[in-house]
Amino acid sequence: MLKIGLLVGRERSFPDALIAEINKRNAGAEAEYIHLDGVHESDDPPYHVIVDRISHEVIFYQPYLKRAALAGTIVVNNPFWRIADDKFFGTALAEKIGISVPRTVLLPSRSYPEGIVPESLSNLKYPLDWIQIVEYTGLPAILKPHWGGGWKDVHKIHSLDELWQVYDQTGRLCLILQEFIEWQQYVRCICIGQKNILVTNWDPRKSHFERYKDVEQNIDSSLVERIRQDAIKINEALGYDMNTVEFAIRNGVPYAIDFMNSAPDFDITSLTERYFSWVVEAMADMLLLRAKQASRRKPKYRWNALMNL
Repeated sequence: MLKIGLLVGRERSFPDALIAEINKRNAGAEAEYIHLDGVHESDDPPYHVIVDRISHEVIFYQPYLKRAALAGTIVVNNPFWRIADDKFFGTALAEKIGISVPRTVLLPSRSYPEGIVPESLSNLKYPLDWIQIVEYTGLPAILKPHWGGGWKDVHKIHSLDELWQVYDQTGRLCLILQEFIEWQQYVRCICIGQKNILVTNWDPRKSHFERYKDVEQNIDSSLVERIRQDAIKINEALGYDMNTVEFAIRNGVPYAIDFMNSAPDFDITSLTERYFSWVVEAMADMLLLRAKQASRRKPKYRWNALMNL
């Protein structure tokens, strides 16, 4: 019997529905929540596939998932990509593969932990050339952490004075300043298995649980197809089997805005019933396929092989 394990946090609607969907199919696989104690270095996990929804917040799970990959388990999403999971790298990567992105500048942190003294920062120029920075991004611009999600610590900046004021309050966060795209339309792609893409109407101006609701817009079919293909390119470059990719459309050009969501919000209260069932069924299809692939695979103990699981 193929085994699929789920690592989750507080969410329940999506993982409960996913486990029920997989188990009712009688497809030679069973899904369950994972329960961990102390993990021995010699223990091969019993799972062919693990769905990771929480290791970005619970560090203990990260080495466990890498150990699972060492045993041949397919982890969704690949834990060895976490080191590359930041918004600045992602923006540069997207640009390299031909995706339109906002002009973006990486900024050093405003402050540092005890033990980091001025001599520790001898490679950094001070003060920053703020004039050159905002000339590149333009104003307004978006100031946000280089890593993370949920629209936390995201600020729309309208002037240099406002930029300095907000930057001075950001503490140890490493930040990016990004061109604000004055968009006419906005979409969010739900991505399962890299190529299965559902393009949804989505409005980031609404409150969290309202963004999928009552958003109607007509987008030309050729543009929808370009968005779908751009999302596939991003997922294939990142190796993500579970992702959401957001595009802001300005003058007919889709700009990739937020596209490194390794544990996207799939709760029914966010997705609404309209999209929730599609996500559950698509995830079940993909996980059953991955479980069968894992059962036939012999692990290779090299970093590049683990990166490409």
